[in-house]
Amino acid sequence: MEINLPDVVAEVRAVFERYEQALQANDIPVMEEIFWNSGHTTRYGVGENLRGWQAISEFRRSGKLGRFSRTLLNTVITTYGRDFATANTEYERDGETLSGRETKTLVRTPDGWRIVSAHASLLGVTV
Repeated sequence: MEINLPDVVAEVRAVFERYEQALQANDIPVMEEIFWNSGHTTRYGVGENLRGWQAISEFRRSGKLGRFSRTLLNTVITTYGRDFATANTEYERDGETLSGRETKTLVRTPDGWRIVSAHASLLGVTV
């Protein structure tokens, strides 16, 4: 298996950046497109555990997040072969004191790269 083939890293980075732009703009159709439309898809957020594309879509459409601005730090994209990748980043949301971290697992599908699993958390939050 070849790690971090430059062309594959560039493809995944483009999807990662497109998703980040959509997230901050609350562009729900783009966010829905980039998540794999499957019951197997997961998204674990700061305050929610979502299983399946439909649950993720319903959460997005609920308006609980809305628009916001954040700065990404220390983003690491790693590709494994030509069809599997992870993207890890730290972030600081404007106007908030807690920093966060986020992981996305992506797979190449016939429709392009899709997020199959995502996790976001805030440092310093205990449940």
